[in-house]
Amino acid sequence: MANPISLKLSDFKSWLNEDARHFQIISQVFFLCYGIFNLGWDADWINFVSVFAGALLIQVIVIKFASIPMHSLKSAIITSLGLSLLLKTNSPALFFIAGTLAIGQKFAFKMNGKHLWNPANFAIIILVLFSDNAWVSPGQWGSSAILVLLIAVAGLNVISRVNRVETGLAFILSLAILEYGRTILYLGWGHEVWLHKLSSGSLWLFAFFMITDPMTSPNNKKARLIWAVCIAVVSFILTSFYFINAAPQWVLFALTPFTILIDKVIKGEAFNWLKKKEMIQPLNTQVQ
Repeated sequence: MANPISLKLSDFKSWLNEDARHFQIISQVFFLCYGIFNLGWDADWINFVSVFAGALLIQVIVIKFASIPMHSLKSAIITSLGLSLLLKTNSPALFFIAGTLAIGQKFAFKMNGKHLWNPANFAIIILVLFSDNAWVSPGQWGSSAILVLLIAVAGLNVISRVNRVETGLAFILSLAILEYGRTILYLGWGHEVWLHKLSSGSLWLFAFFMITDPMTSPNNKKARLIWAVCIAVVSFILTSFYFINAAPQWVLFALTPFTILIDKVIKGEAFNWLKKKEMIQPLNTQVQ
């Protein structure tokens, strides 16, 4: 007789592997709990409820009236968790607006079945631009080596499932090389300063959970490498010489629309969240 525990573990593993978003959701929930309970974030639960309410409301409306598959709710959950991890505001109303903006823009600004902006990134930039009560706080994550390791392990697991390992690593390695050249070779500071600059939790979350979004990154692998390096170079310049806070977020917002043009020039296979053998809907209705 089969062991019930073994069967449950096998079922869980199958569920985890059938959709890359499952492990991403679990990872993001873990990091949110880590921030609240271990880093001492001032977590107002009404804010989290508000961002989920806004995102899921728009997604459900689109599902109902545009024949979008139900599994797209997972993407809305991922976006809500991403906003909970990166966006800071004291206003539940702004969190609700962030959720509605993030999901709404996916369907309002779309070309060739692809989003023009990463949903969470779009909402963060718009709220920071047009509200005096919204910001990004990289310092909230501290610079713990353990946290960086946890994010790296979870992130690599996620991006390996969506074939975006080279994107996250190209961004991190390019930034690390640039920082090494300026911090150690040019300024003559110690390695500990260089490591400190690269140990921000928000930087690693960006590298593994935002820039690697398969719906807003180029389809072609070589194009993704070039794209990631460009984002790293511009982010480095804005951070080092113009002292812009959360520079990678701004650079991603500015460059993501160009992926539509990149995909036309450098051909690559469009991404699909679910395994092909499990697909029922046509591809262009799946990637929501």
